Amino acid sequence: MIPKVKPSVVVVGSWRATDNPRLGFRGTGFVIGDGRRVLTNAHVLPEARPDESTAPLAVGVPRRRGDGVTEVRPATLLALDRRHDLALLAIEGAPLPALPLASARELPEGTEIAFTGFPIGSALGYSPVTHRGIVSAVTPASLPTASAQQLSNQAIRQLREGPFVLYQLDATAYPGNSGSPVYDAASGEVVAVLNMVFVKAGRESALTQPSGISYAIPIAHALELLRGAPAPSGTALPAAAPPQSKPSSD
Repeated sequence: MIPKVKPSVVVVGSWRATDNPRLGFRGTGFVIGDGRRVLTNAHVLPEARPDESTAPLAVGVPRRRGDGVTEVRPATLLALDRRHDLALLAIEGAPLPALPLASARELPEGTEIAFTGFPIGSALGYSPVTHRGIVSAVTPASLPTASAQQLSNQAIRQLREGPFVLYQLDATAYPGNSGSPVYDAASGEVVAVLNMVFVKAGRESALTQPSGISYAIPIAHALELLRGAPAPSGTALPAAAPPQSKPSSD
């Protein structure tokens, strides 16, 4: 299953010719639909600088073997769902292999899953890494604030709408895995999108600072986003940037 999934997993970040490295890694994404759409987390999207109106969003296509990417493609944002931490991107160029999406049904606990992404990002090189586990719990998600002074309009709206369901995974993800496809280990269908992991301290702090607990967003929310997303426009995106060389250590 891993060789089938890896060609669909991409790097999500920004591209600036003046940056070092030029490809600014933000997280993982994966190709769906017609091969020109990429699903990822909303929090993975790069931020614009003060002198920019929008950040130069880009998707990197990893090499089939070895470190680095073969090409960097400019991307545009098609749809955004911040409540469920999801974003849908459009990329230009030849279609890439797309992953099939599962139905919107809720997974039972104990379902065997795997996820493939880029843990720790460029520090380990842009070679997709796969972890395997099970759905250990189906739990409501709520993000409490420390005090009433920290309540934003978005936080108040989320409190009114109530929590939504997340999958807790018995597999450790790392920073950089955000946006990774979580797929059924037998069929390869994507059942969720990885979005959160607690990595704080070692086992001696397991009670006071829990670590290694991963969460994923059920694919049902991604299907809703896709239904409401506009079709990619026929306007050509900027020409793809040249292939990315291996990032420097800094």
